[in-house]
Amino acid sequence: MSLTTKIETPSVTYEQPIGLYIDGQWVKGKEGKTFETINPTNEKPIVAVHEAGPDDVDIAVSAARKALNGVWADTLPSARGRMLTKLADLFDEHIDTLAAIESLDNGKALSMAKADVAASSACLRYYGGWADKIHGKVIDTDPETLNYTRHEPIGVCGQIIPWNFPLAMWSWKIGPALATGNTVVLKTAEQTPLSGLYAATLCEKAGIPAGVVNILSGFGKTAGAAIASHMDVDKVAFTGSTAVGRTILQAAAKSNLKKVTLELGGKSPNIVFNDANIEDAISWVNFGIFFNHGQCCCAGSRIYVQEGIYDEFIEKFKARTAKNVVGDPFAKDTFQGPQVSQLQYDRIMAYIKAGKDAGAKVETGGERHGDKGYFIQPTIFSGVSDDMKIMQEEIFGPVCSISKFKTEDEAIKAGNETTYGLAAAVHTTDLNTAIRVSNKLKAGTVWVNNYNLISYQVPFGGFKESGIGRELGKYALANYTQVKSVRMRLGSALFG
Repeated sequence: MSLTTKIETPSVTYEQPIGLYIDGQWVKGKEGKTFETINPTNEKPIVAVHEAGPDDVDIAVSAARKALNGVWADTLPSARGRMLTKLADLFDEHIDTLAAIESLDNGKALSMAKADVAASSACLRYYGGWADKIHGKVIDTDPETLNYTRHEPIGVCGQIIPWNFPLAMWSWKIGPALATGNTVVLKTAEQTPLSGLYAATLCEKAGIPAGVVNILSGFGKTAGAAIASHMDVDKVAFTGSTAVGRTILQAAAKSNLKKVTLELGGKSPNIVFNDANIEDAISWVNFGIFFNHGQCCCAGSRIYVQEGIYDEFIEKFKARTAKNVVGDPFAKDTFQGPQVSQLQYDRIMAYIKAGKDAGAKVETGGERHGDKGYFIQPTIFSGVSDDMKIMQEEIFGPVCSISKFKTEDEAIKAGNETTYGLAAAVHTTDLNTAIRVSNKLKAGTVWVNNYNLISYQVPFGGFKESGIGRELGKYALANYTQVKSVRMRLGSALFG
């Protein structure tokens, strides 16, 4: 059986790897199992890929350990940087194919997918620049001693990425891990394995040695659990739901107490004050919730509007939302494609029903879009109280809830009344208000007069139940290094 297959998309035809990428080779899973990935636009299978189980995780971890102690340890930091930079160049060269795979497998609009690939390339290139700039410090304690610190790689890193931004999360994880000298065993999401497998072929072309990057397709309860509990994995990085994050944290603690970073769920407040530029605010609020079909952990799903502009805001927001084109991801003007799976579609529709049953008003949407595919109309609820399920729980779809507030303190209090703390936003033309409110919101990112602007140079992560650690920027490097102190006696004096 071949481990590649030809796939035709509306924009490109390409060869899709379907095996497991372990130790620089494409192999079948030890159990001989495959699973289908589904096109969310037409609900039909795209292709079956090989499924990794615990035995495959063992083999991949062994390959990563061998590379860590061998060829990768002997690779100069500057050479690691050149490989990452070359990988970024290859992402740019293959942007049409990578974007088509994302649109086919995930359902996101092709224009959005191309932006994701470009951002992934920029992230890899950024960390390529960091590779030869990882250093410690000399610490002066006394004339008889030389003290210095080394920032050394943690080791074999298990990485588990989500389905909403497959390539972006692939680059967020692999970039800093390789820049700091680690090796990787990465599990793609079972809903969207295809782009991560194709990107593995680019690792080969970039000259990254065998065993340094290993890419597995598999399910969280088997392959993901095996990575999280593996005794020879030194660190695990996970992006996904808070519930699964707790499971991974427990598995890490019960195994070898491996290091853990978690980027988890959110229920982010988007606060609009009376003095905001209402047209700009509506544009950003629309982007904040409906971008990527609402399938963003940092989506601005709780919208708080000050009472002076509340009615005007709702009418103009509805008009703006009506301009969002929902449809085929490969169509030129599409903004919102289908949800990723039947499971996700059903989950979102259940939340919409819960909002209706609780008495929230549907301003627009609230139904299926079309008669095939996992499409949902952009949905706006108004008159939502803080105790309603749709205001408390992460929906992860194109659904938002709007509530009215009077005072700044009331907005801050409502914004912080959640177990999450991933992101928030403030819309105002008053600089003092912007700074005061931003400082008081309990969130890892606060956007002012914008939303969902994420840059590879700026750290991203959550407060409270939205996670542990930071990704992106210089801050992410700390997740992949451990600090060693070296104390060297210079003089002849003996202690005591």
